[in-house]
Amino acid sequence: MGRKKKLINNSGIPQHEIEHIARCILPDIIAYYESEEGQREFREWLAQREAGQTEGKNGEKATR
Repeated sequence: MGRKKKLINNSGIPQHEIEHIARCILPDIIAYYESEEGQREFREWLAQREAGQTEGKNGEKATR
């Protein structure tokens, strides 16, 4: 059996409280990303991310 990954929590909020909040909001997050608006925003974010990575690679080549 695999080991359980140790969580890092430096917030001062008890871990069980963080997990409780996460369980409450996860269904809303999933519903949003399954919605048409969420899918559109995700595609826009991916395009921005890819454009940033391309610019970064081009910038590295230009400085060498």
